[in-house]
Amino acid sequence: MFGYILRRLVSTIPVMFIVALIVFLMLRLTPSDPAAIIAGDNANAQQVEMIRQQLGLDKPLLVQLWVWLSSLLHGNLGESFFFKKSVTSLIADRIEPTLALAAFTLVIAVAIAVPLGIFAAMRRGSLLDRIVMGFSVMGFSVPAFVIGYALIYVFAIKLQWLPVQGYSRIANGFEPWLRSLILPSLTLAVIYVALLARMTRTSLLEVLGEDYIRTAYSRGLTPLQVLVRHALPNAAVPIITVVGLGVALLIGGVVVTESVFAIPGIGRLTVDAVLARDYPTIQAIILLFSFVYVMINLIIDVSYTLLDPRIRY
Repeated sequence: MFGYILRRLVSTIPVMFIVALIVFLMLRLTPSDPAAIIAGDNANAQQVEMIRQQLGLDKPLLVQLWVWLSSLLHGNLGESFFFKKSVTSLIADRIEPTLALAAFTLVIAVAIAVPLGIFAAMRRGSLLDRIVMGFSVMGFSVPAFVIGYALIYVFAIKLQWLPVQGYSRIANGFEPWLRSLILPSLTLAVIYVALLARMTRTSLLEVLGEDYIRTAYSRGLTPLQVLVRHALPNAAVPIITVVGLGVALLIGGVVVTESVFAIPGIGRLTVDAVLARDYPTIQAIILLFSFVYVMINLIIDVSYTLLDPRIRY
């Protein structure tokens, strides 16, 4: 197991290098010019060129790539063109809201989706099953920003139970922190719940049709015992896979949700950096998201061997 984990960690190095190279080239080959955005609409060509020289954008692409990769290998993510501070400190300031939002969303989604999928599978063809399947279709059909604005209208404006926008750090108190996370987390969780509930139902139905499940019933086990001892452990691998794939949904959803709810996290920073053509910040954020996604996949692969010992051989 240790050797497997070590090999996977080493394999992330070329993956991250390829991601870094693609991101660097895509940003540099776009027609937009960060120097022109920083200089403003009233700047002349000489002023724009002076800013380009200050930012190092006048150098050949290979030189720019070498400078950035060299800094990256020394743990330096560079300095933001737009915010005029180190990218590391920018991300450190914004990481708490994004981590809190993602973690709270995962907790809500798993706590709702897995029981819904189980009940739907155990009551196949019932009204509950049809409701869960209908919700799954709706969850994928409605954009996240529409769900967010609908929740704001109902729970923040009409009922006034929760704040409309903003984020309160946990250092300012647990209750304000929790209240500021409920609406954005529910917005993100709707899509995730739809995906996870559907997969839980499908995986469980496939397992419930196996011969060993009928054998378990014939031995006099109750439906709950069959579910806990035999069905869920064997249906867990596809469910865990979807949990990992949901991280990709969270990465994309965080950008939209933080913009809708004015949360000063990594997603909002991504939008600001893209609008300002802030190359160092965009590159660092994409590398961070890529690394997190690779690590989540590694954790999921390792969990397979714990859930199903047959995978070890």
